This record gives sequence, C-alpha cells and structure tokens, in this order.
Amino acid sequence: MNFINKLERKFGKYAVHNLMYYIIILYGIGVAVNLLAPEVYVKYLSLNAEAILHGQVWRIVTFLVQPPEGSYIFVIFALYLYYMIGTQLERQWGAFRFNLYFFTGVLMHVVTSIILFLATGYNFSFDTAYLNLSLFFAFAAVYPDIQFLLFFVIPVKVKYLAWLNGAFFVFEILTGIYASVQNQNPLYLITPVSAILSILNFLIFFYATRKQAKVFSAANRRRQHAYRQQTVKHAGVTKHKCAICGRTENDGDHLEFRFCSKCDGNYEYCQDHLFTHTHIKK
Repeated sequence: MNFINKLERKFGKYAVHNLMYYIIILYGIGVAVNLLAPEVYVKYLSLNAEAILHGQVWRIVTFLVQPPEGSYIFVIFALYLYYMIGTQLERQWGAFRFNLYFFTGVLMHVVTSIILFLATGYNFSFDTAYLNLSLFFAFAAVYPDIQFLLFFVIPVKVKYLAWLNGAFFVFEILTGIYASVQNQNPLYLITPVSAILSILNFLIFFYATRKQAKVFSAANRRRQHAYRQQTVKHAGVTKHKCAICGRTENDGDHLEFRFCSKCDGNYEYCQDHLFTHTHIKK
C-alpha cells in the first residue's frame, strides 16, 4: 500500500482521467477496422510477441483496439457496460489507481505473451476481453449490493453476478486446458492464460489496496452523503475544499476529502490529490 501511495505521489499527475472513454474510442476504431479491413488487425495491430521483438513495438498498444466478439448489438451493450463500470471505479478509486489497475493488466498480458513465445515458439495473441470482464469483479467488490436487471427484467445484486462471472472464468480455464491437452496445441491456452492473468491482476490489486478500499468504500461514501444531507448548509458556505484543485463538496457527491497528516497546518485534499500533492512544510 505504501508503495502504491509513493507511486501516486510521484506519477499521479500523469494519470489519464476518464480512461474508459478513450478505451471505448479504441474499441470503436477496432470495430471499424474489422468491418472494413479485418486482415489489418492480425497483420499489423495484434499482440504478436515475435513481431514486437523484431521492432514492431506499437503492437504493445495497438492490440487494445480489438473489440468484444459478437453481434453489433452485443458489442454496443458490452461497451456501454465497460464504460459504466470503468467510470464508476475511477470515481471511487481516483484516476491514478484505476489507470494502475488497467495498465498493469495490459502489461501482464504483454510480458506473458513474450515469455511464452520465447519458451514455446508460439505467438499467444491475447486481447483485453478477460481484463475487461475482471472489472466486474472489482465493481462487485466496491458496490456489492447494487442491482442489475438480468435479461432487463430480473433484479440481481452485483455480488451474485460476480459469482456467475467467476464460474464463467473457471469454465473457460478448464475447457481451454482440456482442449490444449486433447489437441496437443499450446495455443488453446490463450483463453485460460488470459483469464488467469486477469484474475491475478484483480487479486493482487485488491490485496495491495485493501486498507485504502475501506477509506473510500461505497458504504463510507453513503454515510458521508447521508451526513451531508442531514447537515444544514449555509448559502455560499462549504465545509470541505481541496487545497490543490479548489473543488468542494458542492462539486459532486462522489468527492471525498481528507486532511493530510504530513502537511504542516490544516490542509485538506480530495481523493485525486490526497496522495499526489507535495507536502507543505513551514
């Protein structure tokens, strides 16, 4: 946790805000590429370890354009769901931590692809399908009691859908391993390896941030929101103000404010600047 705090203080200012917005744009480009020239992705954009080792380093980024598989209606629904979940997680964790979660997952896929190529000679062309699905685990961990309408009719709490998502991961892992053994082809391991990497990314991140998760938990936010609703607010008067960006509680109910114990004086910061500001010393 201290390591992540140090990273946020040093690199937090470089975090990409509203990251899922840009990811969805990349997927939109991928949809267009698959529609107009489907061979372009495999030849020039996919995650190909051999090509990367021969200088095509842009593939480390361009493989992110591969959209979810399925009909266009399903793709639109999936992208909307990814955007909604990713945006909520970024509001909850802050931009830096959400960036860290997503890009660590991407890096794990790239590094694993290169290692497996060097070990087997096969190109493991991963995409981000299971990394995106793992966001649902994160969302369920933060908002376990929020309800989704299953089949647009049946209300189901997110925590139960997360268990269903977990069962899907287990099924994909087991069937992929079985297919690899039966066909004696390591490439059938692409799906199980990607699923395992995505689960590991989720588990590692939540283990490392479990204490901080309590500070910015959804339950804690609800208690603070209820407190603010019960408190009489005077016109033009605010109770909290970030010493960096100047935002107050009037700028959004999602904002959290904390005093920094390492600054000399009573300086308060929002969740985006609590760990990234330079400590004030008198």
